[in-house]
Amino acid sequence: MEKILDDGYYDLIISNAVVPTYNTGDNITPLNEINSLLHLRKDSMEPCDLGEYPYHMFPALYTLESTICGNIPHMKAAQEVPEMGLGGRGVIIGIVDTGIDYQHPAFMYNDSTTRIISIWDQTKFGGTPPRGFTFGAEYTRELLNFALISDDPLAMVPTVDEVGHGTAIASIIAGRPNEEIGFAGVTPEADMVVVKLKEAKRNLKTLFSVPEDALCFQESDIILGIRYVVGVAQRLNRPLVICLAVGSSQGGHDGKGPSSMYLDYLVELPKTSVVVSAGNEANSRRHYYNNTETGPFYNSFQLTVGTNDRKFFMEIWPYIPSRLFIEITAPTFESSQVMDPSINGSCQKLTFQTVRTEVWINNIFFEEETGEQLILLRFQNAAPGTWYFRIGSVSDEPFSFHCWLPSGNLISNETFFPDSDPNTTITAQGDATNPLTVAAYNQQNGEILPESGRGYTRLGQVKPDISAPGYRIPCAIPENRYGTITGTGAAAAHTAGVAAMVMEWAYSKGNYTAVTGNQVNRLLVREAKRTQDETFPNQIWGYGILDDDEVFRRLLDL
Repeated sequence: MEKILDDGYYDLIISNAVVPTYNTGDNITPLNEINSLLHLRKDSMEPCDLGEYPYHMFPALYTLESTICGNIPHMKAAQEVPEMGLGGRGVIIGIVDTGIDYQHPAFMYNDSTTRIISIWDQTKFGGTPPRGFTFGAEYTRELLNFALISDDPLAMVPTVDEVGHGTAIASIIAGRPNEEIGFAGVTPEADMVVVKLKEAKRNLKTLFSVPEDALCFQESDIILGIRYVVGVAQRLNRPLVICLAVGSSQGGHDGKGPSSMYLDYLVELPKTSVVVSAGNEANSRRHYYNNTETGPFYNSFQLTVGTNDRKFFMEIWPYIPSRLFIEITAPTFESSQVMDPSINGSCQKLTFQTVRTEVWINNIFFEEETGEQLILLRFQNAAPGTWYFRIGSVSDEPFSFHCWLPSGNLISNETFFPDSDPNTTITAQGDATNPLTVAAYNQQNGEILPESGRGYTRLGQVKPDISAPGYRIPCAIPENRYGTITGTGAAAAHTAGVAAMVMEWAYSKGNYTAVTGNQVNRLLVREAKRTQDETFPNQIWGYGILDDDEVFRRLLDL
């Protein structure tokens, strides 16, 4: 079995500059121009492996950022755009998600041939991987078309979208119109390149105290998926718009993660655009913020733990120059010792005897990727009830910090901070600098979705960039059905369709063939609709509401 698939190996993200130091001939998988994966064999994996190996080397865990409703709606396409003769022709849409139902008519031409250039299914064993990759199976347009005219398509191309999320996202951007029910994607003439992500390795879930049955994806596989769609577009010399409707609450929320840095690089390339969802964590009560300016220099806060959340993790990110200690008290008022920061962030195991809960703590004074302090807590057999935390300054000076719980389905809504803060809840990769980060609003009443991730980033960068429709957006779902989808993933998909129209105008129609994704994004931000009664940019709407009409009026003036 390939090491990238083998649960006996950790996948550690390393800089390409140090690859020669670790390379033994079969333990390295290139990720991109910046990083590679080091496959590290461990015969006995333990929670304190995170401590022996730095936090930043382990891929983050990502979750889906929209919710599908299978009911067939009264279709009124929220994604209607101005008539400019632009349907995405010549543009490639990159989908890195849960796959696609390639048999759905939304992804076919009128002659029932496919509009999908290729699919890389990372979950398949024994197939033929794409060139330059070592796992999964690639299905080309030619093979897809053969399958579509066969009696048993899945016997020839056995890839499906069991979840439906990738199918829905792809259809919002580029779904073929269905006049009978009134459905249409934004760019129904665009082609697609699709990556079906494999689930995160079990060893990574175990390391971060994530339930084994939780659907999530690891950052390194997402990076590989992005690299694949970029490679296809470059080989065909065609403009590309990537839509990412997955996110993570891990990391410093500062855009310094490996996937965010990669996207920053890509968006500066010619004819490559990236649109990212802002996450759905604003009203989940999974973020806490404190700023202690006067003595005594400590802060106490609480976490309510639900009965179903026996395993989870929590991250605390202080601001420089803080050096903070932590003390934990169980619902039975059994307390831990005070744990000070250490340079190497050595792992400590605490056992709360009265509730039979184990907590692993890494109080890392110098987290290598960011240079910041990180306090990482991982709970096993967490007792329900109220847990108490005391954070204080080792040097007896003012301090401030953020604390985040996991995103999406990695934890239930029964576990939350009673004194939570909805701001600074943008998920990675929405914290990256150059990609377009999209919040979601309810197009029926004009209000922001309560769950739509809010800015700014932890370092104060303006995110989200803009807001787009994200409530019950009509979409295709597997098995030739239609439904609706809600969340910032849906809003990002709508915006990606508009970005593809701009790419078509600029590159395919020859108006500006040197266009970069960052330039497309700046156009969408500049022409956003801003009301008189709000100050822009702001933490909720970004620079305003995506205004399709104004964008294309501006293009006509150029």
